[in-house]
Amino acid sequence: MKLGLFNLMTQRDSTTTARTIVEDTMAMVRLADEIGFDVAWFAEHHFSNYSICPSPLMMASHAAGITRRIKVGAAVLVLPLYNPIRLVQEIALLDVVSGGRAVVGLGSGYQKYEFDRYGHALADKVDIMMEAWDILRMGLDEGRIAYEGRFFQVPETPIALPSLQENGPDFYVTGLDARVIRRVAREGAYPFITAGWKGFPLLKTMAAEVWKGFGEEGIAPAQVPMAVQEYVYVTDDKAEALDLAERARVVGRIVTAMRSGTPALEGHFIKAPPIPDEPPLETFRDNLVIGDAHLVAEKLAEEIRTLGIVHLSCFTQIGTVPGKRACRALEKFATEVIPLLERDFGMPLAEINRQRLDTATAAETVS
Repeated sequence: MKLGLFNLMTQRDSTTTARTIVEDTMAMVRLADEIGFDVAWFAEHHFSNYSICPSPLMMASHAAGITRRIKVGAAVLVLPLYNPIRLVQEIALLDVVSGGRAVVGLGSGYQKYEFDRYGHALADKVDIMMEAWDILRMGLDEGRIAYEGRFFQVPETPIALPSLQENGPDFYVTGLDARVIRRVAREGAYPFITAGWKGFPLLKTMAAEVWKGFGEEGIAPAQVPMAVQEYVYVTDDKAEALDLAERARVVGRIVTAMRSGTPALEGHFIKAPPIPDEPPLETFRDNLVIGDAHLVAEKLAEEIRTLGIVHLSCFTQIGTVPGKRACRALEKFATEVIPLLERDFGMPLAEINRQRLDTATAAETVS
């Protein structure tokens, strides 16, 4: 199993500047590189404090320059908001400048507020995504693009800059649309799911949708290379755990307001009222992987076994939690949680679920 560090880069209020958020994020990425994380992920959002990162590829490129071995990428590129023939070149450039360390997350997006400002209909998001995905694959696989679709028309065009990795970086793909899941299965990409503050209960429901789609392509659940993003924060302080739950609640309220269509704003800050039927703060804490090392390891072990996780992306800098606190939690994850997980599974973290996938694939090949 591989580990990712997810960087949303929320600006909770005006007391924390964009520069501080970037510096805190880069401190987290450097630490993740030092302690052996596999990927640093950067979000993409626009025109609000939900995330101040409009360009995950720019952040990934910056991160590549200050790290040694960790892979860097976007979680996720909102494909309908891009010209894909530009994007395929920028992905290749990231791969070259990072020394072959690029990874790519793809998604269709969900925020009408953003789509309206880019001049796209949210209802077309999956159709646009699929065409853009076609173009990315053609450009990375063949070094050329020639495409005639509903949304994109590209005459015969050579790609002058190939990616360093053959056929481009690995793709991690979000979304539960049946067409998306089945294409992920056919292409050997990674399904990438996250449930936000609702945590493991919703993750199980989402995983069932992924398994169903893969099953329709003849792939058993045991063969699915599941990638999961979770809120993960290690602390022995019960008051700090509740503070993190409150920060997760703020993020959840912002997401809910964005999903409503047109959120109310003060400047670029979203007015985020309580979620309809909002549960108590303790429910947010208990739904998420927040607590001391033993609790965090116990929760993650159950999720890893139940969902067959091969990539765990940890969202630790929740709701603009100060960088020093977030780094301390990340260090505790490395020094306390990982050893507990490895003891529980009886193997190095990198081997967890690799054997399951290899066994399932071998059995399928024999049959």
